[in-house]
Amino acid sequence: MSSSDSTSTARALRTGGEILADALIALGANTAYCVPGESYLAFLDAAHDRADRLRLITCRQEGGAAYMADAHGKLTGEPGILFVTRGPGACNATVGVHTAMQDGTPMLLFVGQVDRGMLGREAFQEVDMAAFFKPLAKFTATADTAERLPELVARAWAAATSGRPGPAVIALPEDMLTETATVADPRPFAQPEPAPQAADMERLQEMLEAAERPLLIVGGSTWTPNAARAITAWAEAAGLPTIASFRRQDVVHNDSPVYLGELGYSASPAINARVKAADLILLVGDRMSEVPNQGYTLIESPQPKQTLIHVFPDPEEIGRVFRPDLGIVSAMAPFCALLPSIDGGERWADWLAEGRAERAENLIPPPCSGPVDMGEIMSEIAKRLPEDAILANGAGNYTGWSQRFLPYRTFPSQLAPGNGSMGYGVPAAIAACVAAPGRRVIGFAGDGCFLMNGQELATAMAHGLAPILIVIDNGMYGTIRMHQEREYPDRVIATDLHNPDFTALAKAHGALAWTIEKTEDFVPAFEAALEATTASLIHIKLDPEVLTHRGTLSGLRAKARAAKAAS
Repeated sequence: MSSSDSTSTARALRTGGEILADALIALGANTAYCVPGESYLAFLDAAHDRADRLRLITCRQEGGAAYMADAHGKLTGEPGILFVTRGPGACNATVGVHTAMQDGTPMLLFVGQVDRGMLGREAFQEVDMAAFFKPLAKFTATADTAERLPELVARAWAAATSGRPGPAVIALPEDMLTETATVADPRPFAQPEPAPQAADMERLQEMLEAAERPLLIVGGSTWTPNAARAITAWAEAAGLPTIASFRRQDVVHNDSPVYLGELGYSASPAINARVKAADLILLVGDRMSEVPNQGYTLIESPQPKQTLIHVFPDPEEIGRVFRPDLGIVSAMAPFCALLPSIDGGERWADWLAEGRAERAENLIPPPCSGPVDMGEIMSEIAKRLPEDAILANGAGNYTGWSQRFLPYRTFPSQLAPGNGSMGYGVPAAIAACVAAPGRRVIGFAGDGCFLMNGQELATAMAHGLAPILIVIDNGMYGTIRMHQEREYPDRVIATDLHNPDFTALAKAHGALAWTIEKTEDFVPAFEAALEATTASLIHIKLDPEVLTHRGTLSGLRAKARAAKAAS
């Protein structure tokens, strides 16, 4: 046997860990997020020899790692890859898997598992992974043999990226990863995309041209930069008033003359009323679930009052909640490639002008009590944002400031959990630095939100990443306090927070950090952070009276007391 034949034979016989690593690389993965565990050491060993092709980002907690994988999937359109260990590791990761499922984000989660011979005995840290993740994922499986790994990985990749994207989960028994097999790698493939029929587009054109008060609502997760630009240009040519769904504000350039604003928790009462008043809604890519739909009151189920055209990549979604007048099964790119010319802009001109005037009014921030004016701070951030800046946030009242007042001018540029999951902003900002090097990344967190995954600042420092993290601190779980004050006035409990010195905490990690206690101190700190080549944190101490971007604590309390007295 020649030396070349010997090398070929040695390479053909691989461990399960090597087969798994090579399968991911063959399908196009170049980054994986992980918290290491002894249950998948054989994969980690294989990754050691492939570090030039598969970068591992070591995180500090599986929940943070899962959020990073979700953010990576949102930014790239390819599955975010995540490795965690069995039992506790898998349980921690579920928060990000749930986010990926509700947000339609492609994700591949690999979970270490006990040896195959121990399955079913409740061995150390054993959980039935396929059953555990079944309600949270599009696809679940246990890899029984190393030989079948390429098949399962390819199948999971297809599930994660087809139709409405989402998470796929594969459990990896520890002994399976160390056994050897001779098997070919999967080949990369182009996921087939559903496309509209010509008759669908003709009918869409007829229905739009007959409308008097049409609205285009965009959202969902199968957008591409070209598709986002195409639908923006089409809406502008048609003079079609356009709204972004909850935390999907980056689909349409926010400076567009047809853009009216966003739905969801930061939406203005005027834009909600406009959706109700529309006679036709073209809903493209989005499900219009509870939050953007204000508890399913803007578009009613099952039969909307407005004429509804629903474009969605998964046929199971069309008609599931709303009965559309026209349903079109299509991914965003092929739909936008076939958009027809629309004649109706003059008839809609007043309707559009009214919506634009409402948007301009909504961009005027309310007075802000205390020495820190969040409206002015948002204005200063907006002036200095690069065109392609990426903005991330978690969940809470503080998100209203960035969602309402900051512009999204590039797709993709908004990383935010549509499922309202706290703790998302910091790890998402870190993942953005990995997935989009060279773009400025700003992550927003509330004081409650930050301490759920603030430990991932250590991940940023370890990997030389430079997100700007802005912590808005009002000493409470603000959203829950808002509901508490409204539903149970004068009975506050469990929502006050005792916070650490966030600036000192960030500096302990080696990051740059500033504390802002008055408005004029913000700009110098923010400009220094923009110039920094390391991670930085700006801790804004906000008056608790500033409960939301629309109202005050005392105002809400007085309204609740009055309602209680009148009842």
